[in-house]
Amino acid sequence: MRKGILTLTTCTALLASTVAACGDETETAAPEKKGRIGVILPDSKSSARWENADRKYLKEAFDAVGIESDIQNAQGDKTSFQTIADQMITNGATVLLIVNLDSGTGKAVIAKARSRGVAVIDYDRLTLGGGAEYYVSFDNVKVGTLQGEGLVKCLTDKGAQKPIVAELNGSPTDNNATLFKNGYDGVLKPKYDAGEYVKGPDQSVPDWDNTKAGTIFEQMLTGQPKIAGVLAANDGLGNAAIAVLKKQKLNGQVPVTGQDATVQGLQNILAGDQCMTVYKAIKKEADAAAELAVALATGEKGETNGTVKDPETGAEVPSVLLEPQAIFKENVKDVVADGYVTKAELCTGDFAQKCAEAGIQ
Repeated sequence: MRKGILTLTTCTALLASTVAACGDETETAAPEKKGRIGVILPDSKSSARWENADRKYLKEAFDAVGIESDIQNAQGDKTSFQTIADQMITNGATVLLIVNLDSGTGKAVIAKARSRGVAVIDYDRLTLGGGAEYYVSFDNVKVGTLQGEGLVKCLTDKGAQKPIVAELNGSPTDNNATLFKNGYDGVLKPKYDAGEYVKGPDQSVPDWDNTKAGTIFEQMLTGQPKIAGVLAANDGLGNAAIAVLKKQKLNGQVPVTGQDATVQGLQNILAGDQCMTVYKAIKKEADAAAELAVALATGEKGETNGTVKDPETGAEVPSVLLEPQAIFKENVKDVVADGYVTKAELCTGDFAQKCAEAGIQ
């Protein structure tokens, strides 16, 4: 009898100590790994999107999952870009999400980050030869294709005969600008070759600088006054061309393309001065990038929907690629309905009536 009691007591003690041990193990388990994410935006001059959209959407996405982030803008300065990256790494960033100013600067930052065990995501622009873990952007050749098709539609609507087309390309150091041009040249070159269109001046704009774009286009128009269409690679360059056309009272007569669906670009479309833009749902791009960054910061693998070949190294970079949308006057309302711009900021002053005519609620 005493032996049974002893055995029961011993087992009870063992059970209690086992439970206690399990409890202690639970309490001392390592917390879920969470890093700090650094984001470097390129500038606020080339496009309003970086400060007005990307910054906001990225911060919201990181805040929603409770992960610390540091979002800074290099303001077009390559030295500042590298300094910001160094500071972020020193301050404990475990992931960098960068929009490079050029591939050379981007490569230097990625190399430094890797030497410190920091993962890098190329956001919107691929760093050639960089070797980032992921790339998140839109199908940029498709963006250019939509621009080329848009210009063809607008010239056709105007009944243009053998129009002279000027091409105002993005920065030669931005791989996206190359992809956009591949897209729209794929549409326009057959027109040139067939003699349906006449290829006019074709020039890139350093650093996507809108002031330089105005000067370049003014020189284009002086040298070729009969330019009948302008393939401008984004809304900022398009607006620079429109400003020059206004001086010659040619605005509205010469179709101009764009990209980014900025408030200014959409207002130019409503006014009839710009024929189209390309809308890229920045929130979707920011959310996709943030999801990948959080996965890397927590030691997990992110989900992608394809790869993009780095033309410099031949490497296939795991990517998330999103679909762009062509915007003309009749569907400007889609951009407002999506929440990218608000009716209040778009439909100011004289644009209130134009918004009503375009069915913007």
